[in-house]
Amino acid sequence: MTALATLVMLAAQAAPAPGPAPTIPAAGPASPAATPDYSQDSAWLCRPGRADPCASNQDVTVVRPDGKVRAERFKRASTPAFDCFYVYPTVSLDPTPNSDMTAGAEENAVATAQAARFTAKCRVFAPLYRQVTLTALRGTMTGQPMTADRAMALADVTAAWNDYLRRDNRGRGVVLIGHSQGSGVLKEMLARSVENSEARRNIISAMLIGTNVAVPSGQVVGGDLKRIPLCRQAGQYGCVVSYVTFRQDSPPPANSRFGRIAAPGTAGGTPSGMVVACTNPAALAGGRAVTDAIFSAAGAGQSSARQESWAKGVTVATPFVKVPGLISAECVSANGFDYLAVTVNADPSDARTDTIVGDVQANGQVLKDWGLHLIDMPVAMGNLVELADTQAKAWRGVGLPAKK
Repeated sequence: MTALATLVMLAAQAAPAPGPAPTIPAAGPASPAATPDYSQDSAWLCRPGRADPCASNQDVTVVRPDGKVRAERFKRASTPAFDCFYVYPTVSLDPTPNSDMTAGAEENAVATAQAARFTAKCRVFAPLYRQVTLTALRGTMTGQPMTADRAMALADVTAAWNDYLRRDNRGRGVVLIGHSQGSGVLKEMLARSVENSEARRNIISAMLIGTNVAVPSGQVVGGDLKRIPLCRQAGQYGCVVSYVTFRQDSPPPANSRFGRIAAPGTAGGTPSGMVVACTNPAALAGGRAVTDAIFSAAGAGQSSARQESWAKGVTVATPFVKVPGLISAECVSANGFDYLAVTVNADPSDARTDTIVGDVQANGQVLKDWGLHLIDMPVAMGNLVELADTQAKAWRGVGLPAKK
């Protein structure tokens, strides 16, 4: 089971009857607890040049429509010209409301799945942080008092960011990458500490995947972030890529936690004048496009259905798999929700699977309010990596030169 699959499984098992999704309060003032010392490399899940999860095997088996396969060996950049700063989602299995600073198998697994592939283009820095744990999430979803300190998570990541700027950045461009809780923390850090700082000029882009980023309807900036707009065209940098994912034929239900911004202090269905940002990494300007999906060969984990086979008679020996042309995505606004709609381009004459897993299940039932949260990044992973590189090249062309 992947760490992210564990997250959703535990939350799903604890879920009450359908209704507005519970929310964890936003971070308040910085926690008085001492932040970790990020000048110590042990406070980092990933740093360049180490044998850590971001140096893991990323080889891919490419499965063609005729069922033939080829291995695609992963190659890391020998002299990457820019950096990536990654914050992982809610994965900690620690029994306390906030996690400790020791990486478990779950933190290692999610960095392998979400961050390691970016080393093809950039140096990856990923701090450990005292995140809100699965224990706290499960308690929230069963109506227990919320005791986790979200300000602690924000303070930790901000301290790690400042240490990275001090020790490692040296004027280089940087792509911020997060998923779920990690994206939420990065969003708050951008709003509080980065937008109005000198460091904003070094932001190539912020990939805030699997969280609701609010923007005024019809606009690209002015909601959660006041100065950093959404990415809407090739060659643009200093912008945000964000989306939440649902199947095209299974849109967000009324009780979905993703895709809609409710007015403060109201029920989840009350409009706020804000919409959730959606930027398709395969088509920034809009429209439907085939994505460069890269999936875990084993499927989406035990909280989802099993991926029976990628093609009849095909055994995948690599950790990851590509099925070119099988997945398309398009940003959709419908019924008060904004999301990335994913289509599986099933073809009975194609030797490959006509289905992909990724729906969250509990007791054999699909929880439609979660959408495809398990595979938010895999459905467009190749596009995200290439987009980071394209944006970095544009940043280097007209932005500050990277220092050696």
